[in-house]
Amino acid sequence: MTKPVSLILNGAELLADPGGLLIWPARETLIVADLHLEKGSSLARKGTLLPPYDTRATVARLAAAIEAHRPRRVICVGDSFHDAAGSARLDDMDRAALARLVETVAWIWITGNHDPGPPSGLGGIVTDGVVDGPLTFRHEARDTGGPGEISGHYHPVARLRIKGRTVSGRCFVNDGARLILPAFGAYTGGLDVCAPDLRRLFARRFEVALMQSGRVWRVPSSELLSPPPAQIGTPVERRESVR
Repeated sequence: MTKPVSLILNGAELLADPGGLLIWPARETLIVADLHLEKGSSLARKGTLLPPYDTRATVARLAAAIEAHRPRRVICVGDSFHDAAGSARLDDMDRAALARLVETVAWIWITGNHDPGPPSGLGGIVTDGVVDGPLTFRHEARDTGGPGEISGHYHPVARLRIKGRTVSGRCFVNDGARLILPAFGAYTGGLDVCAPDLRRLFARRFEVALMQSGRVWRVPSSELLSPPPAQIGTPVERRESVR
């Protein structure tokens, strides 16, 4: 896996990591979005059976990231659990592993549309947003969010053509004033960055940091392919059922 790539947001230097997380070195902070823990168990209750290991896989990746980067603080920018009862469905092993992580650093849970309530018995601070110097952290980008906004919610993915083949992957989206993180969770889908719901949030020129094969590629918006027809004009909330 290669090193993170540098991104500048409202004057702050950030690092986009190939694992799908963001580092703010000046604040010793690790930022992740959309863990969607216990999505597998949520779907199982509705009759869709998937291997029930998404939480364990996501927590293990998060633990590895914390071990590698040694942050002083972790900020989860919303939808850390797939639904309001997700934290109550954690099995004992996953709960213990997650609780150990929360104990090691200053931990902030930002609430999202999937998890509007605080996680049960896991510690950390629960809030709807954080402002720290030049940066503002919230779950969903706002039209009037202002410069320095970091969020998740949209699970951005991007596509481009390289040497005659189409390459796609999860990505960070940044125009220097606003940055949206990729989803970190194991069972999360994605929305193409050029789809109207996402594209409208960014300046005419923006770039993505595309994750592919353990690397991060900085790609200007001018080189991105148009989104698949199924993602054009699809309301965000309708897609929530498959996130």
